[in-house]
Amino acid sequence: MYEEILYEFDGPVAIITMNRPETLNALTDRTQAEIRHALDASEKNSDVIGTVLTGAGRGFCSGVDMNALGAMSEAGKRLGDSYDDLAANPGNPDRDPNFIVGASYFLGLRKPLIAAINGACAGLGFSYAVFCDLRFVDKSAKFATSFSQRGLIAEHGTSWILPRLIGPAHALDILWTGRKFDGEEAGRIGLARHVSEPGEVANDAVNYLKGIAANAAPNSLMMMKRQVFKHLNAELRPAMDESNAWMDESLARGDFKEGVASFVERRPPNFLPLDVAE
Repeated sequence: MYEEILYEFDGPVAIITMNRPETLNALTDRTQAEIRHALDASEKNSDVIGTVLTGAGRGFCSGVDMNALGAMSEAGKRLGDSYDDLAANPGNPDRDPNFIVGASYFLGLRKPLIAAINGACAGLGFSYAVFCDLRFVDKSAKFATSFSQRGLIAEHGTSWILPRLIGPAHALDILWTGRKFDGEEAGRIGLARHVSEPGEVANDAVNYLKGIAANAAPNSLMMMKRQVFKHLNAELRPAMDESNAWMDESLARGDFKEGVASFVERRPPNFLPLDVAE
């Protein structure tokens, strides 16, 4: 049913590949709707531990398709097709309003989402990358925000997430100048979790998730992600109180018993899938 992405599996890992290589995977409304729909499929599939988002060909994502940008420039406002047949509301079990608009819904997903950045990453593609949980980056990948050079502001929530990832000074430098920087610099400034050799970034991201799948409880992954992003702006005491309540719940789960038993018996754990564990 997808026209502009590929949706595949490698063991417990789902792989979404933006598949418009002739445009460096520039985003159309359909591409964005298909990504959202595929992420919803990952959320509902109990065999999937997490998802890797990458691009076909030489690019990760070059931003919004230029035809769409031209139409928006002419109209002086946002335009778009809702693609109702692809409507989906993945993740966000708390219905947190912070995780609804734009790519911020990535933060509300119950399962890990890793960006495997294999090439050009700019504009809205850059925003997609920074809202993923982790970024694995090809050392030769090229990044640019491009917003200032188009007469725009730091849009799509980038001004909120980027300083939290790399600090205000690095964020302002990248946003103000719109300059290009490569995967190795992304690693140095903390934007990338892992810098890969050319051609290996998607495999590295998939193998990372496979390693997690072999050892970690899916429910623990979900709750830790919820803690990190929900408590990012909370004061310490409310965050501590909520974490303590969630810890009490986790102590009563079968996952805790299995985690202890597998350690004592020196065997790999056999945790329940997320939907069963809930």
